[in-house]
Amino acid sequence: MTKEWALEHCITRSESDVAGEPYRGKVRDVYHLNTDTLGIVVTDRISAFDHIMKQAIPFKGQILNRLSAFAFEKTEDILPSHVLEVPHPNVTIAKKCDPIPIEIVMRGYLTGHAWREYKLGKRELCGVSLPGGMREHQKFPEPILTPATKATEGHDEDISEEEILDKKIVTPEQWALIREKAMELFQRGTRVAAEQGLILVDTKYEMGYYKGELTLIDEVHTSDSSRYFYLDGYQRRFDNNLPQKQLSKEFLREWLMDKGFRGQPGDPLPDLPDSFRWSIYQRYAELYETLTGEKWVPARVESLNEDLNRIFSDYLRD
Repeated sequence: MTKEWALEHCITRSESDVAGEPYRGKVRDVYHLNTDTLGIVVTDRISAFDHIMKQAIPFKGQILNRLSAFAFEKTEDILPSHVLEVPHPNVTIAKKCDPIPIEIVMRGYLTGHAWREYKLGKRELCGVSLPGGMREHQKFPEPILTPATKATEGHDEDISEEEILDKKIVTPEQWALIREKAMELFQRGTRVAAEQGLILVDTKYEMGYYKGELTLIDEVHTSDSSRYFYLDGYQRRFDNNLPQKQLSKEFLREWLMDKGFRGQPGDPLPDLPDSFRWSIYQRYAELYETLTGEKWVPARVESLNEDLNRIFSDYLRD
């Protein structure tokens, strides 16, 4: 496969003749196959500031799908996942869960959105008090949980744990378990990353209920849902106020902000040049190889519609 072929054959949209029209999220197309089962197609779409970019990233969907499968397996003893099988590079067959409309964001360092708020003078994030005198990329004394609403349209918004309970989104008992499991998942992700020379800076989890059991859904510890720094050189860069070497989507956000795009009404959405798209792909592949210890080998997908019809047909009967 050539670079030119890969750039021209990104999967931006899936179709299935047998499964009907899917729900299309920012990255995933979700098909309801039967009362208990979803067919999830991870496309090559990429989003930032809650906007889908006009151009996609080669093989991004494959990398996210395989990286999630790897990470779900690493955390299965903490919380069961929705994964039933991964029968295709871009496809996961999953349990149909009742999702909790909250993004459970864990932060270990003052970076990204948290830093942007801190820099504005705010010393509280989602009801969590932040220490004074911190610098960008500084490690928190302990990881903090900063939830956000899971918006169906528009921007996700910060929400405090107290507000979650006041709005009765979940019960106090449910939230206590969600909080406990989020902390355990972050500890596990931190350990797995450290073993591979990475720092898990922050991440978000999504959870739901499958037949009454709390279940981890969506994706976990991927480059779309997480931010990683390289452990080697972190302290030197921090001490010298230098940018951290990181594997995340933050560099895309920074590129967009340099172009004047912050996701606000009226902001023109820039085109992603092919050279930049390829560099994004290389970063995703680098994270996959670093985190899993495996060489990344993309699969050539040329007939996704036919693949989906074949895979989904087995599940279209209750």
